[in-house]
Amino acid sequence: MKIGIYDPYLDDLGGGEKYMMTIAQVLSGSHDVSVFWDNNSDVNELLKRFSLDLTKVKIVNNIFSGKIGFLEKIKQSSKYDAIIFLSDGSIPFTLAKKLFLHLQQPLVHINPNSLKNKIKLSRVTAIFCNSKFTLSFNEKRLSGVKSLVVYPPVTINKKEVKKEKIVLHVGRFRVRNVDLSDYKKQNVMIDVFKQMVDKKMIKDWKFILAVSFKKEDEERFSLLRNAAKGYPITFFVNKSNDELWDIYNKAKIYWHASGFGEDLEKHPEYAEHFGISTVEAMGAGCVPVVINSGGQREIVTDKENGFLWNSIDELQDITEKLMQDNALWSKISAKAKTRSNDFSYDQFRKQILQLVENK
Repeated sequence: MKIGIYDPYLDDLGGGEKYMMTIAQVLSGSHDVSVFWDNNSDVNELLKRFSLDLTKVKIVNNIFSGKIGFLEKIKQSSKYDAIIFLSDGSIPFTLAKKLFLHLQQPLVHINPNSLKNKIKLSRVTAIFCNSKFTLSFNEKRLSGVKSLVVYPPVTINKKEVKKEKIVLHVGRFRVRNVDLSDYKKQNVMIDVFKQMVDKKMIKDWKFILAVSFKKEDEERFSLLRNAAKGYPITFFVNKSNDELWDIYNKAKIYWHASGFGEDLEKHPEYAEHFGISTVEAMGAGCVPVVINSGGQREIVTDKENGFLWNSIDELQDITEKLMQDNALWSKISAKAKTRSNDFSYDQFRKQILQLVENK
């Protein structure tokens, strides 16, 4: 099959981009795969960051670029047996034999009832989402199209190294994302850790934030760094996948807070839509202490393979208990590692091939 893949955020180097390019990697083993993108350096940076193998994948002109006219876009799309499209809220019209929409978050702004979108949806073969959370909000709005969940693949790079007294968070720093200035709530977590230090709840522990950001966001990032001064808080900036695994393997506790303080009934897109970094941390034996919302609830079973929290007090109390009770930490850590195996590359590969090749 001749397959085209499009991700409008390919230069963001986030989890969604890793997901889409892993699809390219999977399908290129038995199909002719192209990625629609105009800047090869973005793809090279993504390969460096995520250690992907796209040697069999072609990078071709982006037919979904605003520079390409509608008729030319239609003409080029007709050459493909299948197109896989990561939607940012838009629905493409193509003449590919099959069209698959991938949704990474609740699309609250899309209007499925417009005649234009109804026509476009009639050409969609299937919609697949990264979590049940994402699916639950989109399935009702985009009814009439086959919908399913394909969880992101998480390759675990576990190394037997001595654990250190580290609380870890991994996530992109973006000035704005889904209309929020602090989507990952990194400022919130810094404040929580500082409070724990000030209240003497913490002794000899440090907080590491492994973050990536673009050059244009560097000035705003400096404000985040300044907020941590004087405390045992360290930043790992723009590290490769291998470098991240070094710190995953050393950390004991993992924090995640996306969605805290937000009205998630009104704005479900403000929650974490899945949480690849949470699974990666669990695979390395970190105990996740994550917010009780969004896709995090699909990964973590409270008090079994991690902990879910609803308030700052809960976050602090659970963290303090894990710091003091090594037997509890060891028990939950072992179960967290087992749980991470449920999101394997092999399972992802099987689902993607079945989805695309199914006649």
